[in-house]
Amino acid sequence: MRCAARFTISALLTVGIVLLVVLYFLKGEIETIWEQYDITTYLQTAIKASWHHADFSEAVPWESAIGDKVIVMAKTENEDTDWVETDLPDWQQAVYIVNPSRPDHPSPHQLYTPLNKGHESMAYLTYVIDFYNDLPSTIAFLHSHRSGFLSAWHVDDALHDNVHAMRQLQLPFVQSNGYVNLRCNWNPGCTLRHAPNDHITREVWHDVFSETSTSAANSSSRSVVTDYTSPADPEAAEKAKYSRPPSVNAACCAQFAVSRDQVRKRPVEDYMRFRRWVMETDKTDAQSGRVMEYLWHIIFGKNAV
Repeated sequence: MRCAARFTISALLTVGIVLLVVLYFLKGEIETIWEQYDITTYLQTAIKASWHHADFSEAVPWESAIGDKVIVMAKTENEDTDWVETDLPDWQQAVYIVNPSRPDHPSPHQLYTPLNKGHESMAYLTYVIDFYNDLPSTIAFLHSHRSGFLSAWHVDDALHDNVHAMRQLQLPFVQSNGYVNLRCNWNPGCTLRHAPNDHITREVWHDVFSETSTSAANSSSRSVVTDYTSPADPEAAEKAKYSRPPSVNAACCAQFAVSRDQVRKRPVEDYMRFRRWVMETDKTDAQSGRVMEYLWHIIFGKNAV
């Protein structure tokens, strides 16, 4: 019995030492994940809500005419997005089905994307193209999931709840800024560990933005020719116009709001060109969607980083 007890104690000590060593070497990764999911705030809020029966879905009023703002999202046919109409009734909704079971018999009461590719980007671009001349003042582009620690971890709300996040959205700021990423946490997407950005290569940058109205003003590159309209060397100027800046980064994960005026700073033909790239690129659904995720802020007039 004594030998067995000593063996058990030795085994437990060995396991404990091994775990400590593993945790030591994984400390950086664990801290990154902890920050990325904002676990501390989530746990504190969840416990507080449980103890005090707090209602964190209470609406926050703001000044905006009903109908002058829209939520755009992509969904699979079986996903439940009724929460938009139920919990955000003062927003219009444009929900695009990406995988209709009967594509040859579409419902006149539904919106559809022309192709199931590029993740949410196909729905986002299709909406802008279809409604370019009839846009509300504020357009919010969201994912179809309302909440959830794992599925909606990227939502900047204490409980990762898109409804509560949208009720706190400051519409005047969207109008003044033109483009607002709905995630303020830089992790993932904007930290040093995410540089360089392997998704946005020079080839990808050129293929996406060629034949569009993008100018050097949309990049943070000092090497790009700023006066690309100069007649001195039009060929070099045109090449510089579509040169990838040294760094391209953005906080994940393709949820953002834009103003109508900001959208219309580009002609509709640009959005048609972006969508055509998504449809025709050899990149997969996930890869093309990730490319667009890193480019929305640039498409809507912000610097590359």
